[in-house]
Order: sequence, then structure tokens, then C-alpha cells
Amino acid sequence: MSFWKKLFGGGSPTAEAPGEPVEHKGYTILPTPFLEGGQFQTCGVISKEINGEVKEHRFIRADRFSSKEDAVEVTIRKAQQVIDEQGDRIFG
Repeated sequence: MSFWKKLFGGGSPTAEAPGEPVEHKGYTILPTPFLEGGQFQTCGVISKEINGEVKEHRFIRADRFSSKEDAVEVTIRKAQQVIDEQGDRIFG
């Protein structure tokens, strides 16, 4: 990798193993933060079975953290907030 890409965080994001799934009000939250420019980006998947079909909503937020644990914690909080505010509308 070139000096400039290292300096400015260029290149593609680095995939990380997802965090543990968390249940919230009948939804499953899967934190999937990824490494971008030396920091972990807030990212996750909200899913729920509706009428026998699993629906998913993927989201990425601008928040970045130096540790994966912090990114996972904020991802879960953000997902809970989305669920509380929008419910099943996030799928449609």
C-alpha cells in the first residue's frame, strides 16, 4: 500500500467478524463493524421473521471508534433506536 493511502485511509474497508447477535423486541441485531482508515465503522443488520419470511435492514453510520467493542456497543444502541422509532417500516 502506498504512503498516501496509509496516511489518508484509502483503499477498501477491511471485513471483520460480526459481533454476537442481540434480540430486541422480536428483532435480531447483528453488529457488523468494519475497519476503515484504522478505525471501526458503525454497521449492522436488523432482521425479523414476518409471515414466514426473514426481512433484513442493513445500515451504516458515520460513527467511528478505535475499538471494535465500542463500535459494536454503539451499533446495538443505534439499531435499538431505529427499531423503537420505525418498527417494521424499516423493511418496506
